[in-house]
Amino acid sequence: MLFKKSAFIATLSTLAIFCCVGSAQAITFKMTTGIASPDGKTDQGAWSEFSGLSDFKTVDFNNGQLPTSGFAKYSLVGNASSSVRADMWAPVGPNGEKNTSKYLAIFEGQNAVIELDDYLNYFAINWGAAHSGNIYSFYNGDTLVKSFSTTDIDQAGGFAIYSSLHPGNNEAGAKLVNNKYYQGNGYVHFYSESSNDIFNKIVISQVGGGGFETDNHSFHKGTGRFTGFDPKSVPEPSMALGIMAVGGIFLWKRKNQKSVHYK
Repeated sequence: MLFKKSAFIATLSTLAIFCCVGSAQAITFKMTTGIASPDGKTDQGAWSEFSGLSDFKTVDFNNGQLPTSGFAKYSLVGNASSSVRADMWAPVGPNGEKNTSKYLAIFEGQNAVIELDDYLNYFAINWGAAHSGNIYSFYNGDTLVKSFSTTDIDQAGGFAIYSSLHPGNNEAGAKLVNNKYYQGNGYVHFYSESSNDIFNKIVISQVGGGGFETDNHSFHKGTGRFTGFDPKSVPEPSMALGIMAVGGIFLWKRKNQKSVHYK
């Protein structure tokens, strides 16, 4: 098991490059491009913008094995060819770079189950070469809190990158670009909006053909709502523009009505 902490590089500017937000649910999600690996390499896939903070942990699979001890215990349940591997279908980097590192691939009939030693309010992944039937399920014990599929990403605005490294078909998770379909890639942040939707188990599954490719899993423990994306912490581009506009109007009014607040 390999846990790494990266430098917290230009988080605000990276989040401003591309993001889309899932509809208001118990657990929701945000799509970004992610950032480069902790050591700045561009061939290791995308990492969470929060990965440089001390209370976030990352599993990158670069040792070729699933973690079976520690705070996050992975297991493969079922009978298929799911494994940690390195090939052309690895999720791409934040600028579409080819990922030559190892990643987790899940196929129908064998799920990845992540048992956690504490509650989380945030889990994020480099999701790449997206297919129909890619599904994340979040549990509190044996009770399902929420599931998300490739279709949910599409309906919220799509993936951050549609890579020519991942040619595809007309299906969920793919987009037609210059008369060719390419599969989606991006860094997807799932997070709790209240203490009622924290979770301590995650199941990654594939329904139907194709695989479910992910890398650089990021974890944050918490028993309440995740506040990392709150405006005071990370203002979204639209909100920042709104603040600037309101500020401009305020300054204009003060310039033209200097006596309003003074006697």
